[in-house]
Amino acid sequence: MKTVSLKIDDSIFGETEKILSRISIPRNRYINEAIEYYNKVQKRQILEQRLKAESALVKKDSMNILKQFEKIDYAD
Repeated sequence: MKTVSLKIDDSIFGETEKILSRISIPRNRYINEAIEYYNKVQKRQILEQRLKAESALVKKDSMNILKQFEKIDYAD
């Protein structure tokens, strides 16, 4: 396990201490869980941005193919 020194805004620290006194878990565990949750949120956002970018790359080709299918005469 790594040791990290960090500075926390007084208001955030105070709010955290109030919450910790009610849920009875160690501050270290609480901060670890908060960081783990935030990492998951960030990974989802990164994936969403990547999917949007890749979708934009194929959008033009997909529209061209769709237009070609629309031109096909199925009346035979």
